[in-house]
Amino acid sequence: MRTIPVRAGYLANLPMLLSMVLAALWVWYTGNTAESTALFLGIIAGGLVDLDDGFTGRLRNLFFTLIHFSLAATAVQWTFGHPLAFSLLMIWAAFTMTMMGAIDARYRTIAFGTLLVMLYTVLTYSPMLPWYTNPLMLICGTSLFSICTLVLHLLFPNRPVQDNLSSAFARLADYMLVKAQFFDPDEADLLAEKELALAMKNTAVIEGFNRCRAALFYRLRRQHRQRGLGTLLQYYLTAQNIHERISSRHVDYTALAHRLAHSDLIYRIQRLIVLQAQACQQMSECLHEDKHYVFNPMLRRAGEGIEQAAERYCAENGCDEDTPGLQQLIANVLGINEQLLWLEQVKTGATAEAVSETQIAGLDVDRIRDILPAVRAHFTLQSNVLRHAVRLAILTAVSCVVVEGCQLKMGYWILLTGVIVCQPNYSATTVRLKQRIVGTLLGVVVGSVLPYFVPTLAGRLVIVVVSTVLFFAFRVRRYSFSTFFITVQVLVGFAIIGMDTQSAMLSRFVDTILGSVLAWCAVSYLWPDWRYLTLGRIARRALCSDAAYLRQVAQQLQQGLRDDVDYRLARRTAHELAATLSNTVADMSMEPARYGRRLPEGKTILQLNYVLLSCISALGALRAQVDRMRPQLTPQRIQHWSVIASALAELMAQDAAEAVLQAEWSKLDTELVQSRPQADEDVVEKVLWRQLHRLHEQLPAYWQALQADARAGTAVQEYP
Repeated sequence: MRTIPVRAGYLANLPMLLSMVLAALWVWYTGNTAESTALFLGIIAGGLVDLDDGFTGRLRNLFFTLIHFSLAATAVQWTFGHPLAFSLLMIWAAFTMTMMGAIDARYRTIAFGTLLVMLYTVLTYSPMLPWYTNPLMLICGTSLFSICTLVLHLLFPNRPVQDNLSSAFARLADYMLVKAQFFDPDEADLLAEKELALAMKNTAVIEGFNRCRAALFYRLRRQHRQRGLGTLLQYYLTAQNIHERISSRHVDYTALAHRLAHSDLIYRIQRLIVLQAQACQQMSECLHEDKHYVFNPMLRRAGEGIEQAAERYCAENGCDEDTPGLQQLIANVLGINEQLLWLEQVKTGATAEAVSETQIAGLDVDRIRDILPAVRAHFTLQSNVLRHAVRLAILTAVSCVVVEGCQLKMGYWILLTGVIVCQPNYSATTVRLKQRIVGTLLGVVVGSVLPYFVPTLAGRLVIVVVSTVLFFAFRVRRYSFSTFFITVQVLVGFAIIGMDTQSAMLSRFVDTILGSVLAWCAVSYLWPDWRYLTLGRIARRALCSDAAYLRQVAQQLQQGLRDDVDYRLARRTAHELAATLSNTVADMSMEPARYGRRLPEGKTILQLNYVLLSCISALGALRAQVDRMRPQLTPQRIQHWSVIASALAELMAQDAAEAVLQAEWSKLDTELVQSRPQADEDVVEKVLWRQLHRLHEQLPAYWQALQADARAGTAVQEYP
């Protein structure tokens, strides 16, 4: 598992640098400047549709990408100059390519890249060149970039997995540092705000895990797997187990903070979690630098100190009904130490059997019988995908009418800007719109002046290469920077082919303003998202996914511990929907004027959902202890708790009338009261009852928040 210990961003940008340098050398050596713009744009398009995969998967992606790009560029080349045919083609492409994004991320990426290639073909159209020249150069540029990525993949096949794991452990460390703040008695009355911050951090962790899972999936599905992949898989599964334990909720943190305010036990717990967060950060650095992780002995000593402090606290204060939860909390935190110790013990190549036995849920949607239902499900105005597809189609039609009606020579920059700026929701569009305008303005000023200071072809090619690589590097992190660099690249590229940069400067900026205005009008007046806000639906889906997670826990309580694909899939889905809910609330927070009436309910739902998920995670972390306690816990008792957990899961998943839900809740309440363990019964049973009871207590508040959001949503839809 040896790799070059350099920043992941450098390796990610290396194919773009190599392909641009090779293309620039070809232009400089042959003097074919007329074809250079299409060649460079083809490289950019290839970079924007690049997808992580195995070698054969990359070849397959390249094949289909080239087919799509070739057909799209040729269709544009043949219809350009015929306004009606061209406008219909672009409208159809804007709608269908957006709808293809409903299938999965890979289809969405290639579809958007195809739409960009069509616009690039328009912008590089020249009647002086044969019709096939621009499509051919676009395809050559895409192929050149793809070849560079294939070479890099052959040299470092598992590097994306390692980089994604490094990022995931770093995000997990950030999450744990926030969780450590829950064990500060001086902050006991401010935990509600910290729970929202923790939910946001949890979203980042899940995003990191998803990237790891995708990278692992496309390598594990191959028959021949690279050496060291088993080690990376074990790291990923261990990170998930740590996340499940640290996200568990075994006690009421506010009550615990007040109860232990004058004891060093709570500070010891906090210190151990901070040390564990530092260990996760250390693991992230080891993955980045390709070093072996070494378990810190301070973790072991801190764990022993907590055990001794807990024994002394119980001896001095006695045991009450809250003690089992505290004992389970300590056992859970110590369990994270075991997971970190396991990271040190994993050996390269020693887990090949684990790789063959471990499955990761599939990501591909390749069969027609799966593709058609995925698209058909979005043919409703309640679908954000359909609304965005229709919105883009109308935006394309208006742009074509403006360009053809006003006879704008380079007017299709308007359409390019509109397509790129227009996002599925209003908040994202307004943010991107501002960044696009600022970046374009600065880029126009710099890009129009540079050709005068750099008159030689070689110097201009260097500027094009550097600005393109910087555009690619900043396209996700700093959109305004990326817009600045691509504007510089375009204007210097125009100077290379002999175009007047002064006239292009004004056109570029004015077209950017017009395209941004059209995009803003589209998201503001064409089915605006605040009229279709899906907070309630997402919250119900999150509750159902929590129920599926709890159902898997209930089965394993009865049948025994199995960290199989079904359990991990249910756990991942629950966390993903919690992340979706968190993102929705974050979007609402950016527009308080429109969502102000729903924002309090949104934050309440987010907090309640996180409490539910934390309690289920605690039950999931308890599976191993139940498995070890089977000689003491009779099958009848285990069956009893499993039945209650299953009944609670069914209640969470129900979408019935309020009276029906209340009746089922009361029935289950009676069952829980009757099942409460006695003082002399086992600690594990007490913890099981407390977690199930806490889940049961949270449900009425969750249902009330959903009803309050529905009432607020009715008022928001009347927003002028």
